Amino acid sequence: MKIHEYQARELLADAGVPVPASSVVENVDQAVQAYDKIGGMVVVKAQVFAGGRGKAGFVKLCNTADEVKTAAEFMFNNRMISNQTGPEGVEAKKLLVAKAVDIESEYYMAVVLDRTKRCPVVMVSREGGVEIEVVADENPDAIVKQWLDPHLGLMGFQVTKLVAALGLTEKDQIKAAGKVLRGLVKVFYQYDCALAEINPLIRTPEGEILAIDAKMNFDDNAVFRHKRLQEMFDPSEENPKELRAQEHNLTYIDLDGNIGCLVNGAGLAMGTMDLIKLHGGEPANFLDVGGSVTKEGAIEAFRIILDDPEVTGVLVNIFGGIAKCDTIAEALIAAANEIGFKVPVVVRLEGTNVERARELLKEANIDQLIPADDLTDAAKKVCAKVA
Repeated sequence: MKIHEYQARELLADAGVPVPASSVVENVDQAVQAYDKIGGMVVVKAQVFAGGRGKAGFVKLCNTADEVKTAAEFMFNNRMISNQTGPEGVEAKKLLVAKAVDIESEYYMAVVLDRTKRCPVVMVSREGGVEIEVVADENPDAIVKQWLDPHLGLMGFQVTKLVAALGLTEKDQIKAAGKVLRGLVKVFYQYDCALAEINPLIRTPEGEILAIDAKMNFDDNAVFRHKRLQEMFDPSEENPKELRAQEHNLTYIDLDGNIGCLVNGAGLAMGTMDLIKLHGGEPANFLDVGGSVTKEGAIEAFRIILDDPEVTGVLVNIFGGIAKCDTIAEALIAAANEIGFKVPVVVRLEGTNVERARELLKEANIDQLIPADDLTDAAKKVCAKVA
């Protein structure tokens, strides 16, 4: 789960991390009112789940109410297009109006789960304000890391090493940076984060240490434990088909291709997409119906796939275990009758009750249901059908 920058600022502030004063607005009039409240120079920032806002013109420094009004009108009336959004762009429904600060130095600070070492790792760098992936690629030595013991957390000697890596020399600044680091780690543990990032952490000419941008992602499987995170969830920023799938215990991820995939098991789904690519096709989605899928769940999976106007063919790949092949066959037939298949649906079934499933499909005699002998055969057939 993701949250907006303004929400991440709130969590940091509650953990004792200093952030500039700000207001969240949902229309132009509110943006002007926020400026009147904050005063001076402000920064107006679109609140969207995508990077590249500055280059796209969705981060603006403003000195007057008129400038804030112009910036807000632009951001509310145009879709933001960046390398992370694709050509269709994203809509900004909320803006953050925050007090602007003079910047003398920018730093990077983050906590992320290191899946290789199975523990959190804290990363800091003097090269803040830019994408950390670029720093890691061009100057990896600029990133200093400390791995955290899952039980002991952040130790004092690690704080000393990490703050020293930022190159701060003034006692007050060192103390302030240590407080920020401890606050960031506190948020990471308290809310089951997968990522907690401040970029940039800045030092003002007066020596003040402030977090002026933040990004946080959370473990979806732990959100149920955090009422506050549940209240922060913004469904308008999520793919509606993915939310719809979650309601039916389906795992769905939208992709850019034209071959819909309905598979049981994440690994099998990945292998299915690989074979589609191997034979010249492009998957339209990742869809794992799970091992305990019901007939109703499978029908809903078809509805979600076929609601995509780009889909010109579907590959069903089921290895029956807990999810029996005849259950999937019944769902296929029901979906064909209820929804109507206007595109070819290639079906590969194997496993529990497969013979009964094949009999059901044969008896149904639906032209658009095309049986396949194995997965390779299925991938070849569906790619040929949509070519």
